[in-house]
Amino acid sequence: MVIPIIVALIYLKSPFYGWLAFILFCLASITDYFDGYLARIRNEVSNLGTFLDPIADKLLVASVILILTSKEVITDWETIPALIILLREIAVSGLREYLAGIKVSVPVSKISKLKTSLQLIALAILILSESGISFIPILFIGKIALWSAAILTLYTGYDYLRSGLKHF
Repeated sequence: MVIPIIVALIYLKSPFYGWLAFILFCLASITDYFDGYLARIRNEVSNLGTFLDPIADKLLVASVILILTSKEVITDWETIPALIILLREIAVSGLREYLAGIKVSVPVSKISKLKTSLQLIALAILILSESGISFIPILFIGKIALWSAAILTLYTGYDYLRSGLKHF
C-alpha cells in the first residue's frame, strides 16, 4: 500500500514532497477505480476484492484527512466537513458489517461512487496546496471541494442508514 508513503510525504511539507504526494495520491485513486472496472469487465470480481476495495478507499481518505489536519492544511471550519466524512465512513462501515453478519448485502450506489470521487478530488487539491503553487488559490478551491464532498457524504450516509434500518 502506498498510503504510508503519501502520509510521510505530506508530513515532510516541502513543495517537492507535496508534488510527489499529489502524484502518488492521484495514482492510488486512479488505480483504485481501474482495478474495480477491469475486474467487472473481465468478470473477475471476487468476494475479497469487493470487501477490501471500500476499506482501501476509506483508509486512503481517512489517512489523508488526518495528516492534512495535523499539518494544519485543514483548519478551523474545515474540520467540520472532515469530521462529517470520517464519521460517516465509520458509521456506514459499521452498518455494512452488521448487515453482512445477518446476510444482507447493500450494494454500493452510483452516488456513493461519485461521493468517493469527490472526496478524492478534494483531498488531491488540498495535497496540491502543499506544492508551493501560489498563483492559484488552491487551498481555497480544496476547502470548497471538501465542503461539497461532505454534503454529498451526508446524503449518501443518510441513504445507507435509511436502507439499513429496514433490517433492524
